[in-house]
Amino acid sequence: MMKRALILPLLAVGALAACTPTVRVKVDPINIYAKLDANVRVQLDKEVQSAIQQNPNLF
Repeated sequence: MMKRALILPLLAVGALAACTPTVRVKVDPINIYAKLDANVRVQLDKEVQSAIQQNPNLF
């Protein structure tokens, strides 16, 4: 009789644990349009600087 008293509550707890609700969230893809600005610093060798100064129409 004592075993039955212990088994029934354990079965009830197991059954409740098996029936826990599950929440699933679905997120649609998000499109992001962004404009990027950047400053670029170019460091030239002395030899290249002199070549550009000698030929200003090079580029």
